[in-house]
Amino acid sequence: MPTTQQTSSTLSQAILRGLACKCPRCGQGKLFKGFLDVAPACEACGLDYGFTDAGDGPAIFIILIAGFVVVFVALIIEVKYEPPYWLEALISLPMVLAATLLPLRSTKSLLISLQYHHKASEGQLARREPR
Repeated sequence: MPTTQQTSSTLSQAILRGLACKCPRCGQGKLFKGFLDVAPACEACGLDYGFTDAGDGPAIFIILIAGFVVVFVALIIEVKYEPPYWLEALISLPMVLAATLLPLRSTKSLLISLQYHHKASEGQLARREPR
């Protein structure tokens, strides 16, 4: 990860920059060029975003949290109102889409910002001296 001109930020600043989808270093430039496509670099400070690797982390967090919430709400609706299956599907589908797609961008940005803050990088094997 490039560390040129790296400014130290507090954990709370890193979290706020991540949730705002801003550059993890300066907090001014945009992190994304599309919905989930990371920009090549920050337009404000020039930080190269080549180090970013959120992987499947954001999707896993969202699936686990949203899955719990949506199933819980669907069970409450089923037990309390006993709607027909078509109505329950009509209610649940928008709820699933909103619960997964809306927080996905900010969750990905948060994980990238925390990755930058903690200077996380790809693991490397250490060479050991023979005994």
